[in-house]
Amino acid sequence: MALTADLRRGIDAIRDYLFGGGFPDPMSNAEQLSYLFFFYLVEGMDADNALKARATKQPHTGIFEGQWRLKNPLNAPAKDQTEVPATRLRWSSWARGMTGEALVRWLRDEVFPFYATVAERSAMNFMEGARLGIDEPTVLTQVIDLIDQLRLDQADADTKGDLFEHVLRQIKQAGELGQFRTPRHVIRAIVRMVDPRIGETIYDPAAGTAGFLVAAYNHIRLAHSSPNAIDMVELDGKQVERGWGDKLSAAMNARLSSSTFYGNDVDPKMVRLATMNLTLRGLPNVRILKRNALTTTLERGELAALGLPLDGYDVILANPPFSGSLDKDRIVDDVRVGTTTATELLFLRYMLNVLKPGGRAGVVVPEGVLFGSTNAHKELRRQLVENNTVHAVLSLPGGVFQPYSGVKTSVVFFTKGERTQQVQFLHADADGYKLDAQHETVIEADDFPALEAAYAARAQHLREWQARDVDAEWTAKWWFADAAQLRANDFNLSASRYRPLSKSQAVHRNPRELLAELRAIEAELLEEIDALDAMLAEGA
Repeated sequence: MALTADLRRGIDAIRDYLFGGGFPDPMSNAEQLSYLFFFYLVEGMDADNALKARATKQPHTGIFEGQWRLKNPLNAPAKDQTEVPATRLRWSSWARGMTGEALVRWLRDEVFPFYATVAERSAMNFMEGARLGIDEPTVLTQVIDLIDQLRLDQADADTKGDLFEHVLRQIKQAGELGQFRTPRHVIRAIVRMVDPRIGETIYDPAAGTAGFLVAAYNHIRLAHSSPNAIDMVELDGKQVERGWGDKLSAAMNARLSSSTFYGNDVDPKMVRLATMNLTLRGLPNVRILKRNALTTTLERGELAALGLPLDGYDVILANPPFSGSLDKDRIVDDVRVGTTTATELLFLRYMLNVLKPGGRAGVVVPEGVLFGSTNAHKELRRQLVENNTVHAVLSLPGGVFQPYSGVKTSVVFFTKGERTQQVQFLHADADGYKLDAQHETVIEADDFPALEAAYAARAQHLREWQARDVDAEWTAKWWFADAAQLRANDFNLSASRYRPLSKSQAVHRNPRELLAELRAIEAELLEEIDALDAMLAEGA
């Protein structure tokens, strides 16, 4: 079952109804819908688990077995009754037979607490602290009815996940620390370039709604699919390959479900949304921690107790928050870079720490990280180049993160260890979507496929670059700089710094790109002013 236009319209109708009914916050609405989706889907999941247990002659205790002690006496079917069969908590029991105030009271006082006990059995209790937010009786009744009409019980895990992603697309505001939803086509391109594989540990230290982890899971499944088990599905107006993973053994699937994917986020709402996103994909045991990696350190004993890898991760895929800063006294020593409090620099330092030797990373950074002139900027780039292998820097189009932010960004691809010899620079002018305020209209122009191919063939392209006629016009959207050039330029990693000059006519850069760089420079200046102010305050 695919994510059809009718299903998308169904979700949009729910969103519009919530907005018109006095619930305008997209983040809260996505969170509330995630709970309701789970209540709907867990009944079918429980039935499937019971069938599997019978088929394999394994013991099984169903979610709805036993009795439930009522939290609110007003929900009792009869006077002085304190318990009801747990089957009364099934979606099919209350969603199609209750309305109005009674429905609000039943969900608020019984359904939410019941499913909080169910979620405690998962790797991460995404229901912890969950509350019913849609408490207007008429609105809740209608939303429940609209969800019931979607017939999600007939959908496979991919369709459920895609439907949930469609809900998440409506979240169009950045968080306080500069975190926001990464466009899924950008994520898929980064994942294909890093190429995570079965048997590796994959980590996103600022997981958000788990977009990178979901994309890595789909990438591995596609790599282990026979030709007959590969479909083309439409995502955000684009055709994307999706594999069933029919070549994955039972042991491989067990490893994917329990010891491959890891993440954390500071926002409890994001932790819940990420866990739900993964659960709907068939990954309920992936642990997304509520944690700020920049202000807390986990010792080996704590890592073991949490079931986390003791010696770091094989792959890191991330778009860590930027345009934010932390109280300098809260920053743990392991991630400090000079006196900076900028989250984009601290996260990059942290990722270098937790990546295994030989581990690979694809990380989105604001352009200021690549050319900033503060001591912290230069020192971090020096460490990156001198103590690790930077393979490539992909310059993303200005406006690719609209409507959240207009800041210019790039993706840095590196391996932990050794020393950088040559860096390939890749420049994207178009990403397949119109670079306007909403960034959602599909267009033909898309540089990503060619640049992904150039990255895969970078060894061959380096030979072509070194053998080129330096007096001839260079038209390719990739080029190289060696370590000596990087050192001579304070380890500047901005693609535009090393782009070959045109021999025929001046190349006028996109004004939006120039404005984005000016914003990055302004942010850098403000950081220097704050650092000076802090130094003066300490000396006072």
